[in-house]
Formats: sequence, structure tokens, C-alpha cells
Amino acid sequence: MELINEYGTVLVIITAIFGFFMAFGIGANDVSNAMGTSVGSGTITAKQAIFIAMIFEFAGAYLAGGEVTETIKSGIVDVSLFAGRPDVLVLGMMSALFAAGTWLLVASRMGWPVSTTHSIIGAIIGFALITVGGEAVKWGELTKIVGSWFVTPVIAGVVAYLIFISTQKFIFDTENPMANAQKYGPFYMGLTSFILSIVTMTKGLKHVGLNLTTGETVMISSAISLVSIVVCYFYFRSQSFANRVQGGSFGGVEKVFSILMLLTACSMAFAHGSNDVANAIGPLSAVVSVVESGGVIQGKTALAPWILPLGAMGIVTGMALMGYKVMGTIGTGITDLTPSRGFSAEFACAMTVVIASGTGLPISTTQTLVGAILGVGFARGIAALNLGVIRNIVASWVITLPAGAIIAIIIYNILTAIFS
Repeated sequence: MELINEYGTVLVIITAIFGFFMAFGIGANDVSNAMGTSVGSGTITAKQAIFIAMIFEFAGAYLAGGEVTETIKSGIVDVSLFAGRPDVLVLGMMSALFAAGTWLLVASRMGWPVSTTHSIIGAIIGFALITVGGEAVKWGELTKIVGSWFVTPVIAGVVAYLIFISTQKFIFDTENPMANAQKYGPFYMGLTSFILSIVTMTKGLKHVGLNLTTGETVMISSAISLVSIVVCYFYFRSQSFANRVQGGSFGGVEKVFSILMLLTACSMAFAHGSNDVANAIGPLSAVVSVVESGGVIQGKTALAPWILPLGAMGIVTGMALMGYKVMGTIGTGITDLTPSRGFSAEFACAMTVVIASGTGLPISTTQTLVGAILGVGFARGIAALNLGVIRNIVASWVITLPAGAIIAIIIYNILTAIFS
């Protein structure tokens, strides 16, 4: 308690810097989730991707990041065990932020797409183990996370495989691909709009008090889907579209899918920004709350007005300065992508997010997208996959939890030595 009374302001300032550092790591690593396939398929350049991602990620984080955030992300640690030791919780949250940010920076530098959520959870587990012990960790939640390494990539891979096969059957492997693209394109657009509307309402806008029932969400998404089908039907038969797709049958068809993929990418960026900003601002909000309350630990905390912009700015700064590394791995490292393949992967990722939201399955968007890209690669044959890159990616997933924990333990001991 003396620590908080004596160094309260200093602790908040340092934690804010650590929170920005963590948000920077999120931006550097997770820009690939939304834009990697768009760049890898040649639809847009890396600079354009980062610019678009910055807009939608910032909008998601700032506009829909939420007024209330859980003190400890994902309920992985029992907060009540720190009730008499608020100084330990504060130093622990600080060490977790710095540790997770450090690991994300290392992973981004290596071009490894890892889970930002798993990074912060691993870090929180690390400081909890050395301060309270194993009873502080909710091991059942950890089991779900480990299970998600296998379940979500498989689901996304199967969906991506089916979507890719359907585009081959109905469009590319036909006598007149362009005519079939005009025929079936509106239905792909309708399905895409339906899924993205659900993602936006259930994931992207869930923090702003949009309390829609499942039925209402489905009805609104269906209406948006129908409108998009009609608009797409007339657009694909317009002179504007004809001018856009000049230059060959398959090239024109791929341009149809580039439109769909960019739409999906922007929606996923918005949803990602609104959700993953909590990985940086959750622990920061916890520290601010404990300091302002004089050591009282609360389960949920109202966000100070400066915290959300700080997290949003950290994300977009990380994207701008380091986002290209992981984007390269996602876009070109795993398998060669075209707009139709990239759309299949992005759409499968969005679909899996919807499935996970409905079933309560813990999910990493990064791992989901990698699984989806693998599904597209498998549809073309095992030779189309870069197995060396895949091995490194999977290894980085497994390392993330213990790496976060070990770094957090080191940082916690350093902070304890400094402030003791």
C-alpha cells in the first residue's frame, strides 16, 4: 500500500508507457490479420494496406473499444487473491504489459504471426505464479486456450477449403468464367455482407451498448445482405464494371474477388481494433483504477478518457513502423495468393469468428487466418505450401505463452527491486 501512496503518479505514467508499448506490438504483429492477404495477392501495396488498416483499426479501437474493460484479460487469474496486496497487482500488471509487448516486438521482427491475447495471458500467468502461486491461475481457461491452437485453425481451414473449391467449380473451371463471376458474384457478396455484418455487430460494436438479440442481429444482417446482392447484381452489369475488368477473363474475375477481399479486410480490421485494444488497455486500466482508489481492487473498471486514444495510437504507430514484416509472412510466406484465394481465407476467418462468438470458443484471429490460408493451400496440393514457414509459425504459437510468462517474471523482479 505504501508503494501506491508514494509512487502512484509515477506508476501510472510508467504503466501508460508500457501500455503504449504493448499496443505498438499489437499493431506491428496483427496488421497481418486484416491486410496480409490483400497485399500478398497483389490487390493493394503494403503502404496502402497499412494506411487502410490504420484507419479501420483506429476507428475500431477508439469508437468501439468500450467504456468498461475487465481488469485482467480473459479472467485467467483470480483477482480476489490480490485483495490485500494491491502493490503486487500493480507491479504485476506493469510487468505483464512490458513482457507481452517485448515478445510481440521479437515475434514481429522475426515475421512470426502470434496471438496478442495469448502473449498478455502468458505474461499475467507468469507474474501470478511467482506472487500468489498456482492457485491464482484458472487452469481450465488455459486448457481452452491450448485447445484453440488446434480447433480454430482447423475450422477456418475447412471453411476456406470449401469456399475456394466452390469458386473453382462455379467460376474458374467453367467455359465462361467472367459470365459466371457476374452470375454468382452477387451471391458471394451477399454471403460476405451477411457474415461481416454479424462480425461487426457482435465483435466490433459489442462494447458500445448495442444490445441486440441474436434474432435481431440475423435480421439486420439479412437485410444488409439482400441490399448488397441487388446492388452487386446491377454493378456487375454496368459499364463502370466492364471498364474495370478489361484485360482478360481470369484477370477480370480476380478483380471481382479483390473487391470482396478488401471489404472483408476492412471489416476484420475494425472488429480487431475494437477487441484487441483491450489487451493493452485492460492491465493499464487496472493499474489506474487501483492507484486512484488508493489500493482498492475492482473486478471491472471505468476507463479514464485518455486510455482508449493511447491504445489506439499505439496500434496504428506499430502498424506504420513494423507491420510489413508479419504481413509478408501471411501474404506470401505460407502459399502463393491470388485475390480469389485471399478472399477465401479472409472470408473463412470472418466465418470462424462468427462460429466462435456463437459457441464461446476462445479464438486467436491470427491463428484462425493462418489456418484459413493453409486450407486454401491444401486445396491446391501440399506442394503449394511452404512447410518450413508453417513449422516456424506453429513453433512460435507454442512458445508464446511460456515466453510471455518468463519475460514477465524477469521484469517483475526488476520492478520489485527498483521500487523496494
